[in-house]
Amino acid sequence: MANYTIIADIGNAIVQRLRDHLVPSIIINTENIGLCTPGDRGDILLGVNLYDIKENQDIVVTDMSPKGEKQLKYPSTFYDLYYMITAYSTSDIKFRAAEDQKILGKVLQVLKDYPSFTAEQLGSELAGSRFVPRIELLQLEQEEKMKLWNVPNVPYRLSLFYKVYPVEIESTRVKEITRVVEFTVRDS
Repeated sequence: MANYTIIADIGNAIVQRLRDHLVPSIIINTENIGLCTPGDRGDILLGVNLYDIKENQDIVVTDMSPKGEKQLKYPSTFYDLYYMITAYSTSDIKFRAAEDQKILGKVLQVLKDYPSFTAEQLGSELAGSRFVPRIELLQLEQEEKMKLWNVPNVPYRLSLFYKVYPVEIESTRVKEITRVVEFTVRDS
């Protein structure tokens, strides 16, 4: 089961996966692939932007689980994370579009070849989870992509949109309980 850091862990795992497969063949330096927003990317050449989080509608757990003998733990909640991945090639203007397309083509290949995450990639907390987060390419219309870009005075750049799900965040709430210690049967 995962705590609240799983959201950051997944973003970092995506970045690491891309670094493992794009550096040095496509992008020279690992530091040029990272988490960023389109409006604040610094020297990032391949940016991973978490743009939305929604509660997962397919997995709803309502059962509490025992925590010791005197407590019940509230159930985990599951979420879907939405990412925009954008290439920001700094090549000469004549080659920039082709370079961006080459980078995004490799991203498509890598994330299709490796669509799920392991406990080692996300930290040992995932080991207790019943669900393994996976990454899936979203099929969005161009108008939706333009709305998601939403960076004033910066023209839209070709981007890939992914969903990572289900992402479990365990509850920290517990309920105190008393166990039955004595039972009496009466004859009528």
